[in-house]
Amino acid sequence: MNVPQVAALGCLLLAMQSCSAEDVGYVVRAAYEEARILARRQSIDAVLADADTDAETRAKLELTTQSRAFAESRLGLDVGGSYRSLAAVDQDQVVHVVSAAHRNRLEAVTWWFPIAGSVPYRGYFQRDAAVAFAESLEDEGYDTYVRRAVAFSTLGYFDDPLLSHLLRHRDEVLAETIIHELLHSTIYLPGHTAFNESFANFVGHRGAIAFFEERGAHDEAARARDRWADTLQFGEFLAGVLADLRSAYAREVTEDERAGLFDAARAGFHARTWRTTEYDRFASEPLNNAVLLARHVYFDRLELFEEVYQRFAGDLPATIAWIAQAARAGDEPFDGVQSALAAAH
Repeated sequence: MNVPQVAALGCLLLAMQSCSAEDVGYVVRAAYEEARILARRQSIDAVLADADTDAETRAKLELTTQSRAFAESRLGLDVGGSYRSLAAVDQDQVVHVVSAAHRNRLEAVTWWFPIAGSVPYRGYFQRDAAVAFAESLEDEGYDTYVRRAVAFSTLGYFDDPLLSHLLRHRDEVLAETIIHELLHSTIYLPGHTAFNESFANFVGHRGAIAFFEERGAHDEAARARDRWADTLQFGEFLAGVLADLRSAYAREVTEDERAGLFDAARAGFHARTWRTTEYDRFASEPLNNAVLLARHVYFDRLELFEEVYQRFAGDLPATIAWIAQAARAGDEPFDGVQSALAAAH
């Protein structure tokens, strides 16, 4: 066995102590696929030193190295050995994420795994497997949502490589993704997925803005600012949609009324002015409770993090450190941040 396989096996044995037979099979497959990816890692330095590396790939890899260094030296993130390597992956090895929710109330279905805790999704390296699992949940009466993950983190347990499909993204998206994933390696609170993902979303966006501003890359910085403005607005929009749905479900609704609520959400989206096309898919994809809750995981109370950032006068490293400390202070991280912020006024 090579080192990645040994590491994956260690996590697998830990998982098997607490999982059902079905979950063991799921973890076995996930560990195998993760080991395949880790086994393909090539040093980014070696790829850059290769005269056959094309200019576009070279530029993206240099940006990756610079983003990683910025996250460590300027933001204080724990980068470990992540993003020092590149792993070639095909479309079938992109993670497909399955989420599910009850149809008559805004409650996500969750699964528990060692290290990660309770999470409202399961990831699959084969789309067919993801779709089959979603269909089994639909047969049980749940709403479901299958989506592709842009990237994923092993939370610092492995040295995560840059997946080759990320090289196709614009510079501001690539930098944002790297910083987002490195935040997960720095702070991860088991069982608090919405906090983990929303905090990483905030740090990824604000970090990308700061990164390009420091480099004097004005166009990229402007696009990063526009993306963050739309992200804040989308978070506020989603919160309103979910509030309306909760009110409706409390009085019970028919299937036609439920469909009308989703139509109203699309109309509300179109009524707003957006700076980018980042969230255009929302208005065209089928909507249900699973879709809305899965999206909201990444947009929960972003304005709270932004308020802390403004309180620190735009000092992002201080903001990250303060939020991380406040979040760990109580049982519920959002409440911890809110309470600490209130006490500071």
